[in-house]
Amino acid sequence: MKNTKHWAIFLSNSANKQVFIQQLLSRKATGIFEDLNKANGLLFSSLTVNDFIDEENRHGFTAVTKHLDRSLKSMSSGEQKKALLNYLVAQQPDYLILDNPFDNLDVAAQASLLEMLHEIGTHTSLIQLINRERDLLSFITNVVSIEKNNQLVVHEDLQTFLENYRKNQTSSFSGEIPPPIKHYDLPNPALIKFNKVNVSYGEKHILKDITWTIHKNEFWHLVGPNGSGKTTMLSMITGDNPKGYGQDLTLFGRRKGTGETVWSIKNNIGYVTPAMTDLFTASHTLEQMLMSGFYDSIGLYHKPSDLQIKLAKQWLTLIEMDKLCKKPFFRLSTGQQRMALIARAMVKHPPLLILDEAIAGLDDHNASLVISLINKIANESESTILYVSHRNEAELFPRNIFQLFPSEEGSAGVVMK
Repeated sequence: MKNTKHWAIFLSNSANKQVFIQQLLSRKATGIFEDLNKANGLLFSSLTVNDFIDEENRHGFTAVTKHLDRSLKSMSSGEQKKALLNYLVAQQPDYLILDNPFDNLDVAAQASLLEMLHEIGTHTSLIQLINRERDLLSFITNVVSIEKNNQLVVHEDLQTFLENYRKNQTSSFSGEIPPPIKHYDLPNPALIKFNKVNVSYGEKHILKDITWTIHKNEFWHLVGPNGSGKTTMLSMITGDNPKGYGQDLTLFGRRKGTGETVWSIKNNIGYVTPAMTDLFTASHTLEQMLMSGFYDSIGLYHKPSDLQIKLAKQWLTLIEMDKLCKKPFFRLSTGQQRMALIARAMVKHPPLLILDEAIAGLDDHNASLVISLINKIANESESTILYVSHRNEAELFPRNIFQLFPSEEGSAGVVMK
């Protein structure tokens, strides 16, 4: 079978895409995809990459890198996806399932992958699962959406579908940001100050002569390609990286290594990353998870005060989740969880709010909600925001950009307006 008909499958964060993927790969598809039960399909996904990395860890090698001189785990996200795609195409499948192929890729890696997919699409059918309209491959004209209860809905005309789809993506919040529970005694207007900071691990240079000052009430976007050192920068700011000792690095008014503790640093920070979702177990209700933000703990191990309970309820009302307060956190949708994580980070009104890929993996509707909440926090609170992402969001309005540019000597940083 070499029919190069292509499909876009629009997902919401409430859809169970794994059910759809397994139906296709196990040749149990129904409806418009029933013909694929006679075809050979393969999955191009970050999960597939992780499976091969697990195989590599167990056996020391994997088929994906058989003809390469590098291990899969040593590659950047973009290099891993390119290696996987070449491996899958070499098996000459009738179709490929592309599971959000551009997620977690920087601009250059996205462009390289896009070029590969355009060429592959000339001879192999592609089924693209996507959360964001901007990722839609331009040559795909057949569209299906997965609605509630995992129902597949076929749309006859792509443009008509997109017009209706866009009408549901605008979001805003009408309430006010709840007030802070305390005020931080930080007289210095500079919260974070790097002065010619360098980071190396053996012969591998990560950061070179980083000079950057983050002041109060600013909104920054930290940007750079995969492997440029963004994660290293964050670990220096949070005090987790021992490479900060002996360097001209000042965190919240104190030079690194002058008697501060990791916890005294973290007291000034609210942190959000999608990986935090898995830290909260079945026993944590949404309300408990939110109030744990007052203590920077995973779980609520203190009896909250009446004021803390009141403020938590106000945050839940603001994000329109107050009726879900007793629901287990892990049972919320991905979008709801992400909103709750941001509210949890903000309940104490930290001097610095770090949003590390806070929009990654969200569908357009939930991305719009999160973007609206971030802009509201930027406009109505005194917290400085450090937003970290590979990609720009058209409706998000950071006022300053710190860009990392990789080189063999380590990434240099430049402030861009």
